[in-house]
Amino acid sequence: MRIYFKQSLYGIPFFISAGIFAQQQVTGMVTDNSKKNINPVLIINVSNQKSTLSDASGNFTLEASENDELRFVKEGYYRFDKKMRKEDFNSPLMISLDNTEIEIPEVNITYKPTGNLERDNRHLNESRKAVSLRSELDEYMKSPLNAPLPDNTVSKTFTGQDYKTGQVSILGVLDAAVGLFKKATELKITKANFTETQDFLKRVKEEIDLQFLRKYGMDEEQIDHFLIYANDTRMMAKKYRKKFKADIVEYELKVAFAEYKKTHKLGNI
Repeated sequence: MRIYFKQSLYGIPFFISAGIFAQQQVTGMVTDNSKKNINPVLIINVSNQKSTLSDASGNFTLEASENDELRFVKEGYYRFDKKMRKEDFNSPLMISLDNTEIEIPEVNITYKPTGNLERDNRHLNESRKAVSLRSELDEYMKSPLNAPLPDNTVSKTFTGQDYKTGQVSILGVLDAAVGLFKKATELKITKANFTETQDFLKRVKEEIDLQFLRKYGMDEEQIDHFLIYANDTRMMAKKYRKKFKADIVEYELKVAFAEYKKTHKLGNI
């Protein structure tokens, strides 16, 4: 009989404990005091440290047990705490959060009201003269001009002596100096000797596209004769051997060729 009593004594707390700490799914919806959806709201089970967020419709599901404390947190709303009771698991929870008050910044009034409305109103409001003057200014600014605007120039009486008269312009002197500097630094154009001419013509054949000559059936010997002709008539080696610019040289060749083909029998393209 004693053994049976001990077994029963140890068995009773086990069933009680299992009933108290059994986790269940608690469901519900969170809105504000006007029944407006304010998702997402953070729901925390303070007792077991589990949390969730309400969905787009404001609904939520969270594990909880009887006597657990649920906390509902949303920025701009007062925090709400809910202690779970047994009957709370039978139907969804309907939680409503209250908006926090908006604090208005404090305004310091330097004038201390006397309580006399006529005197205080006269002090705090603009004077009638100021209101009338502002109204007249607004009307004047919006009205069309009745007279042309004065010429924005200074009378010669107040301009003083013109020191530029009879003197050389400083800018003119600077321009002349720049021109002299350019002339001094630019390469002088001198007549090309035989070697310089041969080097120039060689460079022409290497860097200029002479396909427009070959279209007329000209062979290498005929091209050489034409280049000598172009150099003699356009003074190309003299002008461009020191400052060789391919586009300018090609242009000079085509100008010379326009005259060359008038006096030489060339095939038609």
